[in-house]
Order: sequence, then structure tokens, then C-alpha cells
Amino acid sequence: MKRMITKLSMAMLLMHFGVAIAVEYRQVQTNGSAVMFGYTQMGVSMEGKFSRFTAQLAFDPAQLDKARASIEIDIASIDTGVDEANEEVVGKQWFDTRTHPTASFVSSGMKSLGGGRYEASGKLSIKGRSRDVVVPVTFTEDSARGRFDGVLNIKRLDYAIGEGIWSDVGTVANEIQIKFHFVVTAAPNRK
Repeated sequence: MKRMITKLSMAMLLMHFGVAIAVEYRQVQTNGSAVMFGYTQMGVSMEGKFSRFTAQLAFDPAQLDKARASIEIDIASIDTGVDEANEEVVGKQWFDTRTHPTASFVSSGMKSLGGGRYEASGKLSIKGRSRDVVVPVTFTEDSARGRFDGVLNIKRLDYAIGEGIWSDVGTVANEIQIKFHFVVTAAPNRK
């Protein structure tokens, strides 16, 4: 009982003097995270993933004006589920990984929509082409860990993905879903 009163007193003192401890999420755990994609080929829904990516972020739900994210994907790590397709999509008509080995997203702002939902605005760059995008994100936290989940719909031809004979959207649809799941850890951050 005495220990509980001491802890309660300390908490009240901290609140009284305006000292607050916030949690800032910074460390992305790549072994529990994933970057995936979905598309339609000849009317059949397909999925794939990228096995190598890096992500840096700073996210404190109480200080969204300071939030930032930078994600870089090694395009050559693509796995479409079919070896022959993996070899094709790294070529010049698709991703041209010799000239453009990575794709990236760099945030420029974040807005809360309430209920753990956010919108991250920023620049998506693929195959030397950049576009401003708004990414819907759901954030859930569990103690010192958090999870970011989201889906961004893009049009592959906006980024010259699938040129020449592959620009026919009747074979491979123009709409692509980029899906992500990032597991992050937090560290206390004094306000």
C-alpha cells in the first residue's frame, strides 16, 4: 500500500510540474514487417512481396507535426510467386532495376483521422518517376510496440511499369495495390 501511494504521489508531482513522457516510435523491425503488392493478370488476382527494404521513421501520436517516414525498397528482391515472372519484371520494360534499383516513399506530413487512422502525405518514387500521394495508415500500439498497416492504390503506367507490349492493361491491369505492415518499437521521449 505504501509503495502504491509513493507511485501515485510521484505521478501527481510529474503532472503538476508539467513533465510528461511521450512515446516515440522509431525502430522498424524488418523481420516482422512486410511490403507486398496485389494486381490482376488476365482477370486473376495475384499477390507478391519485396523481401528487402529499409524504413526510418519518427512517430509520436501526440506530435504529428514532427512525424516523418522514409521507406526504400530493393526492387530486385521482388517475389511474384513465379520464378520466370521474377526474372521478367526486373527487366527494362518493367522495373529496369539496373537503372532504377530502388523505389521510395518520403513523407512530408501526417494527419489524424481519429480512431488510430491517419493519412501520410509524401512523394512516391518508382523507376525515376515521382508523384505526390496520400497513404491511408492504421496505427495500433501495444506497450512499447506498434504496428502500421496500410494499402496504397497506384496506376502502374504512371510510373512506366510495364512498357512496350506490357502497356496493354488488358493483360496486366493498371491498378496495383501496395500493401505494408511495419512493426515498430518505441522509446520514451521527454516532452
